[in-house]
Formats: sequence, C-alpha cells, structure tokens
Amino acid sequence: MLSPQNKILIITAPSGAGKTSITKHLMQRFPQLAFSVSAATRKARGTEKDGVDYHFISEDTFKQKIQENAFVEWEMVYEGKYYGTLKEELQRIWSLNKIPVLDIDVKGAIHVQQQYPQTSLSLFIEPPSVDELKKRLQSRGTETEESLAARVNKASYELSFKEHFNKIIVNDDLEKACIEAELILLGFIGL
Repeated sequence: MLSPQNKILIITAPSGAGKTSITKHLMQRFPQLAFSVSAATRKARGTEKDGVDYHFISEDTFKQKIQENAFVEWEMVYEGKYYGTLKEELQRIWSLNKIPVLDIDVKGAIHVQQQYPQTSLSLFIEPPSVDELKKRLQSRGTETEESLAARVNKASYELSFKEHFNKIIVNDDLEKACIEAELILLGFIGL
C-alpha cells in the first residue's frame, strides 16, 4: 500500500471542457509534477508519440494487462477503445520523487480516488454549459455528427458525477480556471 507522501493529482472532465489545457498549464508551473502517460488502444493522432502522449498498445495486450491486474484503473471509454493507468507508471513517477498527474476520464478518476482517498486530489473541470461544450468540440473539426452526438451525450452523463470530486472548477475563462487550479494545488502539495 502507499505511504502518505505518494500523492496523486487527478484531473477529469467531459471531453472538450479544457482538462488538457489546464493540465498542461499546471505541468509548466509546478516542477514537482510529472504527467502520467495513460495506455490506450486507439491509434496515435497527428503528432502524438508513443510513451509521451500515450502508451499505444493493442487491444489484446491491453486485455492481457487487465488479467494481470497491471492497471490502477481502466475503462472502455468508447466501443473498442480502452484507456487505463498502469501501476508501473505511477511507481515510475514516485521513484522520481514527483507527483503523478492523471488526466483521465470521469469513471477512471472515481476509481483512482476510491483507491487513494488519503493521498489524491481530484479536480473536475466543468464546462460553462453543454451547449458551449458542443461548440468547443465542433471547433476542433475532428468529430463526425455521430461522434459529436455521442461525446455530448457522454458529457451530459459525466456532469452528473461532478460532486464526487474534491474540487469543481468551472472553465468559462481558461486563464481564471488555471489560476484557480494553481491555488488549489498549492494547498495540496504543501507550498
């Protein structure tokens, strides 16, 4: 089991709420943080690199790791698309005397928080509205009408879990949301 100094920062949100932008901001501001690279069965997009953005693995390998209990958490986020946090990834970061930052989906975040209630801080990034979230997703230009509808429906469902997290940050202004996240994090890491 973990000792109390092995902290975890969990950042979660519906897709398009600004989770990745806030995570990147915190990573730049706090050198004691280290990004926990999730495992994923999907293909790399654009400039994504294996071992940096995700550990890209096959569905068969992912399922084998599930059987081996190698994950802290894992989910089939979309049909046939698995994502998870490997236990060895957390150990790697702790061995560097750093705090792992998990940028993960809502269900995965709840699982990690349940396993590490004393040593984790969970931030839920909330969009100003579902309509604004839809606009943000559309502006990416990466969604079909079908995938957009699926993401918006999933986001509405995920918003119903926001009260399960330590802190909720409404991202109606990215700069303001980043500052709020910084202030919360300062208390957690004890600076």
